[in-house]
Amino acid sequence: MNNTIIEVSNLKKDFQVGDMTVRALKGINLQIQKGEFVAIMGASGSGKSTMLNILGCLDKPTAGEYKLDGISVSQLNKNELAGLRNEKLGFVFQSYNLLARTTALENVELPLFYNSRIKSRERKERAIAALESVGLADRMLHMPNQLSGGQQQRVAIARSLVNDPVVILADEATGNLDTKTSYEIMELFQRLNSDEGKTIVFVTHEPDIARLTSRNIIFRDGWVTKEQLVGERLLASEMLKAMPLVEHES
Repeated sequence: MNNTIIEVSNLKKDFQVGDMTVRALKGINLQIQKGEFVAIMGASGSGKSTMLNILGCLDKPTAGEYKLDGISVSQLNKNELAGLRNEKLGFVFQSYNLLARTTALENVELPLFYNSRIKSRERKERAIAALESVGLADRMLHMPNQLSGGQQQRVAIARSLVNDPVVILADEATGNLDTKTSYEIMELFQRLNSDEGKTIVFVTHEPDIARLTSRNIIFRDGWVTKEQLVGERLLASEMLKAMPLVEHES
């Protein structure tokens, strides 16, 4: 049985900047297995964000092949890409990307509006279940400005889960959070990975966050320069226990 959920072969991406061609990805080969928790790392300009955009079907490669859950993504048109993105992928961003005048519940429901097979009652039930799974059962009717940064990111994670995606893509999802809240969010990601078997691809430039994943893929100048399993994987729950006790709301 093939457990490969993401397969990238000789992937290249060029951008035209004036008269100059910028080669952002120069021939990437990588595989991610179902149930993995992978960190993509690298300095600014290394190609990691370009890679994430292609994995998320937000951009198309210049050359090479990308298969998501056995589907050859490179051959799809814009509408097919949008459908695949909504059905197979969940996104979590650094800036949360929540609608400001919309409750947590309505924000989480949003991806389901694009699925005509799901009626309004099921849409609400799924959104409630997703918010309960991230510990926000008592915050469903709050607006984003009534929530802390950690709570807003939990809403974003619930939104990424509501379509039951095969892969969650997270782009610097702890970048705007303090250390304690970052560990609380990573504890949630670790639980989603270990208890629910979610495949997670997590872009980060923070080595301490990357140590909470199971495998690190290092990008540099458009190449994968290193892949390594995390030898002594840390548990976010243990990191939280080791922190000084302070008044804090996540």
